[in-house]
Amino acid sequence: MINYNPRDWFTFIFRIHTADTVKKLFPMFIAIAIYSAIIAWLELYFVRSQVERDHLKNISAMHGLLGFVISMLLVFRTNTAYDRWWEGRRQWGTLVNSSRNLAMKIKAMLPAGHPAVAWYAHMIPNYAFALKDHLRGEHHPDKLEDISPEELERMGGGIHIPNRMAVLILEKANELYRHQVITGEQLITLNTQLESFTDVCGACERIKNTPIPFSYSVFLKKFIFFYVMTLPMGYVFGLGYLVVPMVVFIFYVLASLELIAEEIEDPFGKDANDLPMESISLNIRRHVQEIMQ
Repeated sequence: MINYNPRDWFTFIFRIHTADTVKKLFPMFIAIAIYSAIIAWLELYFVRSQVERDHLKNISAMHGLLGFVISMLLVFRTNTAYDRWWEGRRQWGTLVNSSRNLAMKIKAMLPAGHPAVAWYAHMIPNYAFALKDHLRGEHHPDKLEDISPEELERMGGGIHIPNRMAVLILEKANELYRHQVITGEQLITLNTQLESFTDVCGACERIKNTPIPFSYSVFLKKFIFFYVMTLPMGYVFGLGYLVVPMVVFIFYVLASLELIAEEIEDPFGKDANDLPMESISLNIRRHVQEIMQ
């Protein structure tokens, strides 16, 4: 995720960063500029009749009518994508709070110096790292702290590691209850806190595995393409060759909104505008271990 100062206008305007849509769309800008120039040349030099020119000018009326429709579609598309991004951030915020609350309760319930305190101090943050890798389709055992080979083997080689880790955490709580280290009421309290881990995991999987409907996405892309491709035909006689930069700019605005929506609708990847799950996981580890000291 890009950290920035939202008040620094001029830096934004004149800087092209790695996530800027200008870099991604630049080849299309060249192609559309060449296409628009060819259409302008053909119409200006081969369309002589005033009647034919008036007919071509009427195409701009269609663009005026469809402009409202395409703007509504893009607003809905952008809002839907941002809702998914924000819901992902809310879920990871819930994971942060649940991890802290679980650490505080375990620290308060267990006797000072009990081995389970140190075990939970490492295993609670390990769940955040496991969930991050799971949502990215990865598995990095080297990022899990102080986990025994037996526990690592039980989690398997990439088969829903967060679920396996949640089982280990819950089993440890039940073991403490069987050994009468904690009471039944305390076990119920811990169980409620542990359930929130799985709730966060399920909510994130729902966001990741339910993209925007395919037909809607395809229709919007086709709509933008045909809208932009017909723009030069209706505005050449009013603008001349100025229609070339105008069409390129309109395409930049419309296509950029679609690209931004595509990037943020899956907020768990490694794109520049995705959630900073690595830093969130590190913060969970730092805060939990501070609580459990």
